[in-house]
Amino acid sequence: MTATHKAKQVLRKQIRSSLSKMTAQELTTQSSQVFDNLFQLPEYETSQSIGLFLSMPKGEIHTDDACNKILQDGKSLFVPRCGLDFEQCDMDLIRVPLEDVEKAQDSKTFYEDWPRNKWGIPEPPIDSKYHIAQPGDIDLLIVPGLGFDSKGGRLGQGKGYYDRFIQKMRDGVENTEGIPKKPVLVAVGLNPSFVSEGIPMAEHDFRMQKVCLPSQILNFKL
Repeated sequence: MTATHKAKQVLRKQIRSSLSKMTAQELTTQSSQVFDNLFQLPEYETSQSIGLFLSMPKGEIHTDDACNKILQDGKSLFVPRCGLDFEQCDMDLIRVPLEDVEKAQDSKTFYEDWPRNKWGIPEPPIDSKYHIAQPGDIDLLIVPGLGFDSKGGRLGQGKGYYDRFIQKMRDGVENTEGIPKKPVLVAVGLNPSFVSEGIPMAEHDFRMQKVCLPSQILNFKL
């Protein structure tokens, strides 16, 4: 185990402890503030297709209202589906079909009938009507994480799902001089997720282009 890996493990434990002390009201309020900031970004306004995670049942920023707004704004929404082999730590993003959105009437959500994975998160079923994102399909990727710093560093849960997915998406997109490769990476986090002393980063870790927190938006030139 490398020194960077060890440092990440210690930091994850500290942040998880801080997040676990948040009240339900704090979590709801901060989640709303984060997405109020995100929806003001020009990157959101100009994006037609957006990737956004569905929240874990406990201890994570709430995304239900944000998913609904993205769909109401007429944008395509892509949500994660992990591979059946969890040891591979592989992930695809799947476009939410109009059929599922139209079924979500009254108190139902578009994912209510979807299966849950081992973390209790809804995932799109394996079905031909669910389009798997290809390189270039997603304009803006909203990335979760345990921690973020003032240089765009991100600390994930430790499995590498998002780093692998981002690499897969960017490897398949031609490089145009002066134009960042798709997708644009915007992270969202709660107040305890900001790490002032910095996130230890490995070579394969992607830095974020923006980080939206409840009280501020951090911008980075990468």
